Amino acid sequence: MSHQQASMSQQPVRTDLLLLAEMIKPNSRVLDIGCGNGDMLKLLTKHKNIDARGLELEQSKVNKCVTEGLSVMQGNADTDLINYPDNAFDYVILSKTIQATHRPDLVIEQMLRIGKYAIMSFHNFGHWKVIRSLLFKSRMPVTKKLTYSWYETPNIHFCTIRDLSLLCKGLNVEVVDKIILNQRAQKSSISNWPILVNLFGDQAIFLLKKPEK
Repeated sequence: MSHQQASMSQQPVRTDLLLLAEMIKPNSRVLDIGCGNGDMLKLLTKHKNIDARGLELEQSKVNKCVTEGLSVMQGNADTDLINYPDNAFDYVILSKTIQATHRPDLVIEQMLRIGKYAIMSFHNFGHWKVIRSLLFKSRMPVTKKLTYSWYETPNIHFCTIRDLSLLCKGLNVEVVDKIILNQRAQKSSISNWPILVNLFGDQAIFLLKKPEK
């Protein structure tokens, strides 16, 4: 754990959020899409002096954020990003939400229209345990992190690390940085081994940059 992570982790915070926060420069303008209860917004505001805004689908979570003094609006990643002006933010975050959007490609394009950078974290559906469940049980996996059964899951696009890498290439989007986490939510060195990433990476965080004109 870095010194910066240690200073930000005095209160329990998901490891992926700490790593994601390290990608963001202090004093930046940030929009967190699908911000939930505002954990990321609070982390950035407290430790990095960020002008942090949130967009959240569930009204109850919006209300909770607002009562805690956070600037959060109710909205949908698929339909409401179009309302934001170009280059309104330095970073636009989408944490563990891309698989629940209807058009991930359009969402990424909108993120990079309204922000200089986009940061995405997601679970890797290409992990060997997911493949094992499909291969030997002929069933969609249910794990500690993928807790929904197939008929109730909010995940409508099952994305692997390779899938997102290829989508970014097709959109002419630069992957500036990539962090791979193992099943213990620890940063893994397998990011240096592309063949192994899809099999052994449990989660991934991508830092994306809009294409140069």
